[in-house]
Amino acid sequence: MSKRTTTLDILARKGKAPLVVLTAYTAPMAKLLDAHVDMLLVGDSLGMVIYGMESTLPVTLDMMINHGKAVVGAASKAIVVVDLPFGTYQASPSQAFESSARVLAETGATAVKLEGGKEMAETISFLTHRGVPVVGHVGLKPQSVHALGGYRYQGRNDAEAAQILDDAKAVEDAGAFAIVLEGVREDIAAHITSQLKIPTIGIGASPTCDGQVLVIDDMLGLTANTPSFVKHYAQLSHSITAAVKTYAEEVTNRTFPGAEHCFKGKK
Repeated sequence: MSKRTTTLDILARKGKAPLVVLTAYTAPMAKLLDAHVDMLLVGDSLGMVIYGMESTLPVTLDMMINHGKAVVGAASKAIVVVDLPFGTYQASPSQAFESSARVLAETGATAVKLEGGKEMAETISFLTHRGVPVVGHVGLKPQSVHALGGYRYQGRNDAEAAQILDDAKAVEDAGAFAIVLEGVREDIAAHITSQLKIPTIGIGASPTCDGQVLVIDDMLGLTANTPSFVKHYAQLSHSITAAVKTYAEEVTNRTFPGAEHCFKGKK
């Protein structure tokens, strides 16, 4: 059995071979991805991808734990990181620890991810000093989409660029072992990557980041209206539609099930 990737393994990849990261929400998908990625992220994006929600905000801790448990159980190589959903960590460091403790204990995941920069530094420090590995997340923060005025890229001016860099440094200083840079202008993301000692994982950021992450359903062509930074590596929605259409036709004209799909008693 292969050894599962650790937080130290992730840290050691800074400036070396890029980290490969994808989201996973179910056991079958995690099993398919595990051999090819360094990190599986059980993102709160599952609210939109799996449950059809309009944003990540309604996602609950129980939902994250249930999906996290499924992913951890199916993966043996990749490190598994679970998002803390909105409202489960912002109130206080103690609230964040209680939520994180549940996630790690009930899923078997290695780490949690939370959004926020300087305002979350105290919380990140509180968690890491109590044995909770943390991945940070700055730039476009989906849980703050209303405060940001929508899903818009970050770093549009010098003030925004300076803020993102300050946030990233605060997250690093607080003890996070990696940080996601989402929707950040390319040159700013590249500069932040050069300034930090921890790996940066880009999504809609720079190819010079220390790793890249995408939502699995987006890159497989299973979702509509994907962001411009997504590359479709397949269009599985077309294949699924074609397969279901053929199935429906065969059921309707009674060519399925065939003789080979039926059980016959002994004469």
